[in-house]
Amino acid sequence: MLDINLKNIVEDLVDTFLYAGQISLDLREKGLIKKIKSDKTPVTNGDIEVNKIVTKKLLKLTPHIPIVSEETSDNKSVIGLQNFWLVDPIDGTYDYINELEEFTINAGLILNRKPVAGLINAPSKRRMFYSYEKGASFELTNEKLIKLDCSKKNNKNSIKFVSYSNKLKSEIKKIHEDLGVTEHIRMKSSLKFCLIATGEYDGYVAEPRACEWDIAAGHSILENAGGSITDFAGNKILYGKKNFKNPSLIVKRNKNL
Repeated sequence: MLDINLKNIVEDLVDTFLYAGQISLDLREKGLIKKIKSDKTPVTNGDIEVNKIVTKKLLKLTPHIPIVSEETSDNKSVIGLQNFWLVDPIDGTYDYINELEEFTINAGLILNRKPVAGLINAPSKRRMFYSYEKGASFELTNEKLIKLDCSKKNNKNSIKFVSYSNKLKSEIKKIHEDLGVTEHIRMKSSLKFCLIATGEYDGYVAEPRACEWDIAAGHSILENAGGSITDFAGNKILYGKKNFKNPSLIVKRNKNL
């Protein structure tokens, strides 16, 4: 394990994330410049600018830790990474482009292949989330700092999940039924992990899809707040896998919901 002060590093990054969030909104208001990447997904000048802001600060704070970002090729071909940052400058680019509110700015720190710290800013919602150790996950909103502990906020008699799509695949529907899920709502960005950590929702299930930078920050925030994240077989999620691809996910506010 690297000898670094996670609390100081993460708290030093909060202002950078708030600034990057404001830049993302300013650029959108001016009119985004959009391109289509080789994988047929969109990218904007907002993604690129936020990536520059976040990675520059990470390099200053932790120059010895590699950065793997969705929007650059740096370190993506390195095999066997154990300690590294995962950055998704804009998660939910569709929402970002289309004037919707769920897009997020993300960075998660992986040590010994496990997520230990993370930051997620949802600029349109003015909600900033971060974590640096077990029992230390927070939301900063309207200059008020709230400690997150996954306490249930919704109806005690309901189990409310988020889902990637309104129409559930049969395997996910079966898991929902086994868990006693009573309702689900579509939510695409990493904001879902934060809203499970706040207790506004109870969980999330996904087949293998997307990449590690989509979930690393949310994983650390939720798990450090007391939540549970495994694959369908109940295995812990490790990072630095081939092509940084995600496995299946079962995310729960509490093991007993």
